[in-house]
Amino acid sequence: METTPQCTNPTHSDSFDDSENRTLLPGLPDDLAQRCLSSLSPSLLFSVCHPWRRLLYFPSFPPFFSLYVLFSPLHGPTNPVPGGIDPQNSIEFFSFDPISSSWTPLPTPPQNPPLHLLHRHPSFLSRNLPIQSLTVSNHLVLIAATTHKLFPALSSPLVFHPESNSWFYGPQISTPRRWCVTGSAQGAVYMASGVGSHYQGDIARSMERWDLNKKRESWGWENKAPLKDGRFSREEVEAVGYRGKLCMVNVKGNAVKEGAVYDVELDKWEEMPQGMVAGWNGPAATMDEGVIYVIDEVKGRLSKYDGEKDCWEKVIELEQLKRAEQITAGRGKICAISAKGEKIIVVDVRDKPARFWEVAPPPGMEV
Repeated sequence: METTPQCTNPTHSDSFDDSENRTLLPGLPDDLAQRCLSSLSPSLLFSVCHPWRRLLYFPSFPPFFSLYVLFSPLHGPTNPVPGGIDPQNSIEFFSFDPISSSWTPLPTPPQNPPLHLLHRHPSFLSRNLPIQSLTVSNHLVLIAATTHKLFPALSSPLVFHPESNSWFYGPQISTPRRWCVTGSAQGAVYMASGVGSHYQGDIARSMERWDLNKKRESWGWENKAPLKDGRFSREEVEAVGYRGKLCMVNVKGNAVKEGAVYDVELDKWEEMPQGMVAGWNGPAATMDEGVIYVIDEVKGRLSKYDGEKDCWEKVIELEQLKRAEQITAGRGKICAISAKGEKIIVVDVRDKPARFWEVAPPPGMEV
């Protein structure tokens, strides 16, 4: 799942047409009316009338935030895949429009070179293979995945730009890899550790950065300070951007783990505070790189980190959050993938107490 809401103008079947709709605001030309209405909440415009609703999806209207998700088709005896297509090698990309509560498929990614992203392997039925993605500077970035031959699937990051509704490839990765550390901070993508076509100690300790703040012609990967060992190459690792640092743990869930912190400005690795690593018992995400949230997979408890006290504060505890697989944070909301990808649980942490609701995936899909 894409881990941060993005700016976008979602595809919509309606279009704004003066010849078919009444004036937006009586007594004002439509261009001035659009300026007035653009300051209102999109959810309010959507609920008032059809002309205002259509205005939301007009190209000149300011974009609003949406959720980006990777889906795979459900399959089994009661839900066969049409045409005998192998669902284990089928990934689809959708955006969720929170205003109309509707899913829209993204354009097909470029197929040169052919894209093979494997979520399940027939020889490893009990374990999903990670497809690692992140958001940075209002782009969705796919950075690491596995092919059916268990090789790295991406030699360059695959990037989606919501406002232009288009895909492109980023700079070539020096050593394509999987099971790696991925994260973003201050408009840059970071990739560390991982395994290429086979394990190599220098790759398992490496750290690289791609700075999207630079002009596109200057894009490239820079070597940064290496990790002290290769313990972060055992599974996919989310590096959470937090106050100018990247924070990560090497094992998921409640297992004994090692934490590490990378200082972006100093290009230096540090030990993770004891309180932070002790409470990091599930998937984590950051809100605007200022607050870290984590879900305890066993208890279903959503907590936020207090850096001054080095402790985790409970936000809410829900049965629906037990065994949550991944979370994202943005715009005051936490979005969590439920166990087995059956639904998305949204928690609004701005409300006191926090409230929550569920979002169903498109029919026949799992997150």
